[in-house]
Amino acid sequence: MTIKVSKKLPIILGIIILLLTAAVFAGSKIVNASEARTSIVKEESNAASDNSLTDEEKLMHAAAIQEEAGSTGTKALAAAIAVGLAAAAGAIAMGIAIAKSAEGISRQPEAEGSIRTTLMLGLVFIETAIIYALIVAILIIFVM
Repeated sequence: MTIKVSKKLPIILGIIILLLTAAVFAGSKIVNASEARTSIVKEESNAASDNSLTDEEKLMHAAAIQEEAGSTGTKALAAAIAVGLAAAAGAIAMGIAIAKSAEGISRQPEAEGSIRTTLMLGLVFIETAIIYALIVAILIIFVM
């Protein structure tokens, strides 16, 4: 028995990844905008008590805060795309590997042990690549 992978599967996975990326991006923009507003209000209240800042300096400071909030959203988007693509590609690769190993075992049942060992080793390497993508995404968010 062979398992057929639908030709529409990559399209469906691509749409799901795009929707998840858009959701993460929109959520980070909402959070960042509210954080920027809160920090601007705090800074304005601090600046109101300290009259040493001119109106131009206040505006420049507010623009810097908003720019920082925008870069956080971009980082979240990059991390979401990296993890999403790695997970989708890994899932497809694992599905193909499992299907081929099941087909190989059904054709040569006496080689089941070696096929299963090779399958498990391959799945571990695929999963390791996905974990590396997750680590890179975490670095994008917190370090860059």
